Amino acid sequence: MAIKADHLWDAWAKNRNEEGKKNLLVAYMPLVKQVASRMKMSLPHSVHLDDLIGSGIMGLINSVENFNPELGFKFETYAVPRIRGAILDGLRDYDWVPRSIRAKEKLLESTVVKMEAELGRIPTDDEIAGKLDISVSEYYKLLDDVSATTLLSFDRPFTGDQGQASSLYDLVEDMHNDSPLDLIERKEIKKTLIQLINKLPEQEKLVIALYYYEELTLKEIGKVLDISESRVSQIHTKIILSMKNRIRQMLTV
Repeated sequence: MAIKADHLWDAWAKNRNEEGKKNLLVAYMPLVKQVASRMKMSLPHSVHLDDLIGSGIMGLINSVENFNPELGFKFETYAVPRIRGAILDGLRDYDWVPRSIRAKEKLLESTVVKMEAELGRIPTDDEIAGKLDISVSEYYKLLDDVSATTLLSFDRPFTGDQGQASSLYDLVEDMHNDSPLDLIERKEIKKTLIQLINKLPEQEKLVIALYYYEELTLKEIGKVLDISESRVSQIHTKIILSMKNRIRQMLTV
């Protein structure tokens, strides 16, 4: 979302007063609503859009106060990860995921991780179902149950052995404030993710590309691939479980 606000930034640079900040916040409110609306699609109905927007505004305020236009990239590029992060902070405070769902997610992730280590590739649906000693339809139901949590996995933080909290989204997208060493690490992680994606079957590769790069909704992806929205969600969930493990391994080196 490109917003024309050069004159507002010029005014803010000359006189960093409350009026200048307010004008920028008003101009970029549509960006907060866009980010919040996209994240809302992945969350239960009990989570309200207005609450997400309210949290996102805190990220927008932080972005306006700390953005440096002289660095040469768009404000939107700088602000989106911070808006997402503020929304996720609000969600963590709300703690909307039941313990039973978290337990299922951990079971699925540990199973996929172990099987990937054994097979040297992402296991098929049939193989995972067999390992869990359940039917494929029961496995798909399990994926459906945890999909709301894994749909945010590119944003949700996790911690490596050194205690550094990161998220897949930050590792891939937010490189503008890194030190040279951090930038090299992020580029290596992004390279690993691309290699992993390239090894996926064509349909799974398209799901990731359309969701994260083209920013289509799950429903829109389903129409493109002629499969159900639920099936798109299941495919995404399995891939993200594997990607999370790959990134965690790199962080713990």
